[in-house]
Amino acid sequence: MDVVVIGEPLMEFSAARPLGEAVDFHLSFSGDALNASVAAAATGAHVALVTRVGRDEFGERLIAFAASHGVDTRWMLPGDGPTGAYVVGADPTGERAFAYLRSGSAASRMTPADLDAVPLAATRVLLLSGITAAISASCDHVVRHAAEITHAAGGKVVYDPNYRSRLTTPEASRATLAAVAPHTTLLTPSCPGDSLPLLNAHDPLAAARACHDLGAPAAAVTRGPDGVLLSIAGEAPADIPAFPAPEIVDQTGAGDAFAGALAARLSHGSPLPDAIRAGMAAAAISLSGQGGTGRVAAPEEIEDLLRRVGIGRADGHAATAHPS
Repeated sequence: MDVVVIGEPLMEFSAARPLGEAVDFHLSFSGDALNASVAAAATGAHVALVTRVGRDEFGERLIAFAASHGVDTRWMLPGDGPTGAYVVGADPTGERAFAYLRSGSAASRMTPADLDAVPLAATRVLLLSGITAAISASCDHVVRHAAEITHAAGGKVVYDPNYRSRLTTPEASRATLAAVAPHTTLLTPSCPGDSLPLLNAHDPLAAARACHDLGAPAAAVTRGPDGVLLSIAGEAPADIPAFPAPEIVDQTGAGDAFAGALAARLSHGSPLPDAIRAGMAAAAISLSGQGGTGRVAAPEEIEDLLRRVGIGRADGHAATAHPS
């Protein structure tokens, strides 16, 4: 297995206007775990999504959607509770408004026992999110347990804190981050969205140092239009500039596309800086679609964007530029 993602796929009702003004909504399929899974699978990686969906038509449609995008759905299983959903208003400035309809959902009822049949010990990269940990106490245990298993078996663990104040508290998120960080290969906090409430860090360098203090060997601190600060313990931090977006329609799911494409490249042996650049390219391309899976970057599009900014292939074989 190249990449395993654990989390909750959601029915998405997205609007082209802010929620306070929107009347028309488009039905699609999203959620951070699904967005990342689809982005990773689009690169050609073997990706599995581990979750529970409701025994309803929406659950069936989510499984079918994931399968149609190349995601291994063997561990997308029906469970008690409804399929989760959310509504989101699109805003090109990045100020997104979410309303969640996921309390008591099937995915929120996952427990560590749901991991028993998942080949985590044979997984190259495990991708986890703070959102998954936030949807219930049992899911928090799932995230911690999965990180421990994969790390102990020699696999890579990527953790996106993805703090959402409507789902959890800073204290709970900080506790999960502290527990998971020592098992990770890479943390990907946003600054200041994650770094301020979870790391008490106002700037990217301070955020990266705080990640290392928690035991993480590497941190990719995302800064929106300012790019990514990559900090690897024992090395000088590297500033990776943002990629030009062909078009900006909606920023929903861009961070998930970044994480998914990054994880896929790591699973195929790309060095961390090159995997991050590929993730940034996928995120930039995703901005031209509405909703979390409205625009998924194909591998040739990622390579084309990398070439156009003078980087070349994102696999370490023909890179011609380095972060300043």
